[in-house]
Amino acid sequence: MLGTFLLVVGGLLGLFGYAYATTTIPSANPSTQKQSNTYYWSDGSVMATQGSTNRQNVDLAQVPMLVQWDFLAAENATFYTDPGVDTQGMFRAVYHMATGGEVQSGSTITQQFVKNTYLSQDQSVTRKLREIMISLKIGGQMSKQQILQGYLNTCYYGRDAYGIEAAARAYYRENASQLTVSQGAFIAATVNEPSLLMHADSDPQAKAQAEARWKYVLGRMAAIHKIDQAQEQQYLAAGFPAPKPYTPSAGMSGQTGYLVDTAMKYVEAHSSITDQQLGHGGYQIYTTFDRRKVNALSASVAAMEKKHLDPKHRSADKDVQVGSASIDPSTGAVVALYGGPGWNKGHWSNNADATGVPVGSTFKPIDLAAALDHGAVLSPGGQPSPITPDSKFNGDDGITIKSRQGQELPDSGDPTGLLHQRNDVPTKWGYITLRKAMEQSVNTPYVQLGEYVGYDNVENEALNAGLLRKSLQYDTPGFYIGTSTPSAIRVADAYATFDDGGVQHEPYSVTKVIADGGQLPGFDKPKGTTAMPSSTADTVTDVLQGVVKNGTGTNAQALGRPAAGKTGTTDDYKSAWFIGYTPQMVTSVAMFKEDPKNAGLQSMQGVGGYSKVFGADMPTEVWTGYMTPALQGQPVQQFPPAPQLGQATDENGAQSATPSATASTPSAAPTAPVTPSPSTDGCRHWKENCTTPTPTDSSGTTAGSSGVGTGNASDGGLIGGATSGISATPSPSPTARSRQP
Repeated sequence: MLGTFLLVVGGLLGLFGYAYATTTIPSANPSTQKQSNTYYWSDGSVMATQGSTNRQNVDLAQVPMLVQWDFLAAENATFYTDPGVDTQGMFRAVYHMATGGEVQSGSTITQQFVKNTYLSQDQSVTRKLREIMISLKIGGQMSKQQILQGYLNTCYYGRDAYGIEAAARAYYRENASQLTVSQGAFIAATVNEPSLLMHADSDPQAKAQAEARWKYVLGRMAAIHKIDQAQEQQYLAAGFPAPKPYTPSAGMSGQTGYLVDTAMKYVEAHSSITDQQLGHGGYQIYTTFDRRKVNALSASVAAMEKKHLDPKHRSADKDVQVGSASIDPSTGAVVALYGGPGWNKGHWSNNADATGVPVGSTFKPIDLAAALDHGAVLSPGGQPSPITPDSKFNGDDGITIKSRQGQELPDSGDPTGLLHQRNDVPTKWGYITLRKAMEQSVNTPYVQLGEYVGYDNVENEALNAGLLRKSLQYDTPGFYIGTSTPSAIRVADAYATFDDGGVQHEPYSVTKVIADGGQLPGFDKPKGTTAMPSSTADTVTDVLQGVVKNGTGTNAQALGRPAAGKTGTTDDYKSAWFIGYTPQMVTSVAMFKEDPKNAGLQSMQGVGGYSKVFGADMPTEVWTGYMTPALQGQPVQQFPPAPQLGQATDENGAQSATPSATASTPSAAPTAPVTPSPSTDGCRHWKENCTTPTPTDSSGTTAGSSGVGTGNASDGGLIGGATSGISATPSPSPTARSRQP
């Protein structure tokens, strides 16, 4: 046994010695093989080029000594004494490769320099072995100073900056020779996560991560005695050296920056390609984005803003933002999005792909779908009863909500100790059908329905439809009326599941990636999966057509073709949504307000001259303004007919009750001088096509319970709804980008 072991070890050492002896150091790649990445529209025409070489090589002597040590402290403190490789890491990498595991990345500065300068960026076993061998040998031909100089000049630092000189200019508008220890600590940190930390000047999440890494580098500098503890404390006391605002190339202006960012993150999520590899360029990335539709969506937002928003003269209109996404329901292809006013205008966060804005009543179709699929436990200890849109539930304002066990839910903030669910207005609806409650966006029936169906069933329905678990709110009554915060892309995808007869398609934005003349795997069109029976999806679509025909979504009738959709507005009017679709296309529009200097959604009361901002108004106007040209030339198609369902089961008490509905007249119309089209939210308890009452200057919402999950805003107002996460400035991290579409 021992002899066999020694024989194997001897063989491996022999192979290692042979590999070392036969390895030669190649010539450096011309300009380290730096190229641009090219992004293409869905028709194959060029959308943008990114990554043109922005590099100015400098001598090591031009980089302050302590800035050099910022990098060494962060990446490889034993650089001047090690053989060029991390011995433990080398054996670990060999073991992983020998056992068929993942190819391990280089860890020492020498290895990273070798990979950047002499080799390709592919993750093959052959490349990894060559990297190790060259790293061991290169010390005989180059000094440590030369290797460090090459490393600093070949790294990618974000902001299209290659090399430390370009990075110093991109982040601090200084030469590398002028960098301070503190600035150098931040720039050293960018090497690990350039696409995130490049926005540390404006994105709270990126800044927090950058600041943590900056502190780590300074701590390492003190630990290896390149600065003393007093100096460390001095740097910390002076504060994080925030980089200058990012000024991208003109090619990333308008919506292009958001489109490229979305496609780039999709590529990284569906392949082994890293930030660094994309930074080195050479990729041709073909997207699903339709140039005509992207331009139409951007133009529709601009038209709405020009018509309604006047931030120079009306303070309420400041910091208002829009996010929107448009999806082909038959494939999941993201054909258009609106991420914000543009990178060139300092808005980095992609509002179409960021979480943090509660969806309000646009979540109610998920409740209904779950009830259709799973039924509702209407009596304690009983079996689930079948539910249809004709099932009746109590729609009165201020009712208590019961659990499946028949217990009234508590609310410590209510004088009675019980939760009293609020609607937007105190209309005495009595027992009304779920169809009517959806059309008029009455909260109480859907909160009670959700409790009877059960959180797990509703949550799973949402997941099957396409929402991500991390965007879903925890188990509270407010969950059923939209405290969750999916991105505009994801909520459009969930509605696309209804539109495609219950088949869910993962949203995608890239169809093909070519590198080194070959097409890379991993970018096939996602296959659809059955999320719910077609009868469920078609029933929900039929109900949502009623919202457009008779309810809060009547402004969408301006499209002039069959449409289904749902409005949504949250507590204190902090967000307003409209999500609508035709058989050919689904589009979500979100509107919200946030001060870029203070994270957190703000009330939109008074925005556009409206005392109350509903999803039926400005968001629906963006939707119709986009969908009209986007569908131009396409045939008018009808939705499938609603399936025949069994007998509806009503909530207990509905049979003996005598429903009544007294219309109320909440003020939702704008004040002068702006005169938007009438809001159906403001008169949704009146007859169809009514006119909003005379506008007033007053604002505010109907008082509601302070209990978690209760609501007081039209379209499913919320109290205690999640409002964190969206930023007026960049949020390119997964948290801020949700799942890459």
